[in-house]
Amino acid sequence: MDRLTHSDLYTLEDYHGKREQMRRAVMAHKAARKVLVGPNAGIYFEDRLTIQYQIQEMLRVERVFEAEAIQEELETYNPLIPDGDNLKATLMIEYEDVEERRKALSQLIGVEDRVWVSVGESARVFAIADEDLERNDKEKTSAIHFLRFQLNSNSIKALKLGAALGVGIDHKQYSYGVSAVPKATREALAADLD
Repeated sequence: MDRLTHSDLYTLEDYHGKREQMRRAVMAHKAARKVLVGPNAGIYFEDRLTIQYQIQEMLRVERVFEAEAIQEELETYNPLIPDGDNLKATLMIEYEDVEERRKALSQLIGVEDRVWVSVGESARVFAIADEDLERNDKEKTSAIHFLRFQLNSNSIKALKLGAALGVGIDHKQYSYGVSAVPKATREALAADLD
């Protein structure tokens, strides 16, 4: 998948006029790219459109219009776009209650390394997590992690031919899985592997 460049982004003024329409389109697009794993974790698979939207929103919120600052945002977020032989995702650990979330994050250290995908009968592929920076400390993990699932050519071919895609988390304090994501999700993610 091609990386985003400055020319792919709207100016703040143009984005203001297109924002609501883009938001609706991206939310519909994201619906097929989200996998809930158990009651408190969501895996949101990223692609070029989801990352463009994220960058546009960051530029809007921070009122960024200088070329150098826009380039910094591109350099920050472009690594989250799949490279053709992998899937990339954001893991979000989601607890509404602040105290419950604090306690859970202290028990889930290392969870980001225990997130997996499987294609058909192939072995699980565990995520390579947080390549940008460390998101844990000795006390707790972060509620957000960035993941890369590096797939081999056999798995890519099988997924493109319609093999089941499983997604899960295998952590001693949080172990849930989805044996086969819905067809729309599988097809959306298979398209990332071009």
